[in-house]
Amino acid sequence: MGQDGTACLGHGPSATPRPAGAGDAGLLRRGQSLERAMSEDNREDHSSSAPPHSSPGEGPTDAGEQPAHILLFEDDETLAGLLARVLRNEGYRVDVFESARAMPAPQRVARYDVVLSDIHLAEGTSGHDVLRRVHEACPSTPVILMTAYADIEGAMNAVGEGAYDYLSKPIEPTELKRMMSEAISRRKLARAQVDPAEPRPGGAPAAADAQIVGTTPAMLTVYKTVAHVAPTTATVLIVGESGTGKELVARAIHTKSPRANKPFVAVNCGALPESILESELFGHERGSFTGASATKRGLFEEAKGGTLFLDEIGEISPKMQVQLLRVLQEGEIRRVGAAETIRVDVRVVAATNRDLKEEVATGRFREDVLFRLQVVTVHVPPLRERKRDIPLLIRHFVARHAERLGRPAPRVAPEVFDALESYAFPGNVRELSHVIERAMLLAREGVITASDLPPEVTHAWANRDAAAELGSLADDWPTLAVLERRYIDRVLSRTGGNKTRAAEVLGIDRRTLNRMFARERGVASGGPGDEETDAMEGAADPDAPPVTEPPAHDVPALPERQAAPAMPGQPRALPRQPSQPQPQPQLHDKGPKP
Repeated sequence: MGQDGTACLGHGPSATPRPAGAGDAGLLRRGQSLERAMSEDNREDHSSSAPPHSSPGEGPTDAGEQPAHILLFEDDETLAGLLARVLRNEGYRVDVFESARAMPAPQRVARYDVVLSDIHLAEGTSGHDVLRRVHEACPSTPVILMTAYADIEGAMNAVGEGAYDYLSKPIEPTELKRMMSEAISRRKLARAQVDPAEPRPGGAPAAADAQIVGTTPAMLTVYKTVAHVAPTTATVLIVGESGTGKELVARAIHTKSPRANKPFVAVNCGALPESILESELFGHERGSFTGASATKRGLFEEAKGGTLFLDEIGEISPKMQVQLLRVLQEGEIRRVGAAETIRVDVRVVAATNRDLKEEVATGRFREDVLFRLQVVTVHVPPLRERKRDIPLLIRHFVARHAERLGRPAPRVAPEVFDALESYAFPGNVRELSHVIERAMLLAREGVITASDLPPEVTHAWANRDAAAELGSLADDWPTLAVLERRYIDRVLSRTGGNKTRAAEVLGIDRRTLNRMFARERGVASGGPGDEETDAMEGAADPDAPPVTEPPAHDVPALPERQAAPAMPGQPRALPRQPSQPQPQPQLHDKGPKP
């Protein structure tokens, strides 16, 4: 293997490296079409106004950083040369081997940032051997496997054995570059000594109650209300959108109250039919209805001395509202089928995502029940109104899910915080918890990145950045020409300077884009104008349609014996002459008849 990254195909680690230009001609002849496809992006980049790629040896890294080092295993000499060339053009250092038996020593394997290996290698070895040896030497090094026989079973086996990812041939250079960049970024983050459970610099600690997380003013108001109302026996109504954590607030009230050592019983009133809900809340006597083979205590009795949490209280029927009103007023219940009432000592905390005042106005909810419920009302804000709490919630859910899943807590890339803070979260905190759990299950190398987030989150993130960029283009009220040029520059920047892709985004032909740049240079240097540029381009481009003079009938008719004024770049138009009928030649005639 050569230290300059050239291939040593068919030899061991100590073999003499192949000279850089020794096999290039063969590569060009045998893999010309493949090389043209894999280097198209690089040629486009050099032809644009954007800065070119960093030169080989420098790497796509910040100043002062070493370029990433890639270990490549491929027994096809042509493909190995082309892959190495594409990666070196991106600034990476590449070492190439054709067999797993040529694996460097373990201490040297740990120096590589990514390992890229074909499944089928020379000397009867395979990419699975490479994967196993790399993981034995350095488990944190990402290994990407390639194969021309891609199927779902092979992909699942590779990922199940610990492969970072799985590439199928023919390999798209754009996908290869993306996957390499992502793997290197993950490895750098995995090496960073950052505890995901620690708050960000300047961040405030979480609330005293570990189950409720937030430091925004809206959440501080919730904490203060809970602190004031918890020691009392007052009925509490918790109002908030679905997924905001209303039950957590109810549990906090119970925990901070003198009833903390007594039961906390929760029931979702909207999930049960009226007949079942009545039996669940108040209990029933034996034989009170078909199937009542024994006496059953209701939840009011089960929660004796403690707290009963009635979630989705706005869903109960008018009949149940009347029965609930009696419990709230008198503190007594009657089981289904019983003749006597039972005294109960229960604190009622209710929650709803509906506007109960509006429900009262429409006649769907009793006003007297509302008055009994809202002795104290706690408003839980939606997550979109407390986005400053998202970083704290992310760390909270990472630690919580890691403990539940029995795995180490992954690190979280900075881009994840930015992406999640740009999302509206219609499902509020519950949705954020599910997003974090999903990302932890998909994360590789112990790092959560933006690629592990759901598409709706990443799309919202991209749209926010695009909207911000478009708004900044016209902040100083530029002219239309300046605005057009700024937008073209922005699209070129987003496409890496690739004019073909930029033209596709702009919805124009690439020649039109080149013509715009040529005109701009011509105006700046006092060169040819628009018409001259068009004429020169039409002459230089054999595929372009010929430039023709406009027909005479397109020139407006002027009074007789008065010639039309000459247009710029056109000969003077002659007055229109009356048309004379021309004799039509007959079949087999040599010409018109005399």
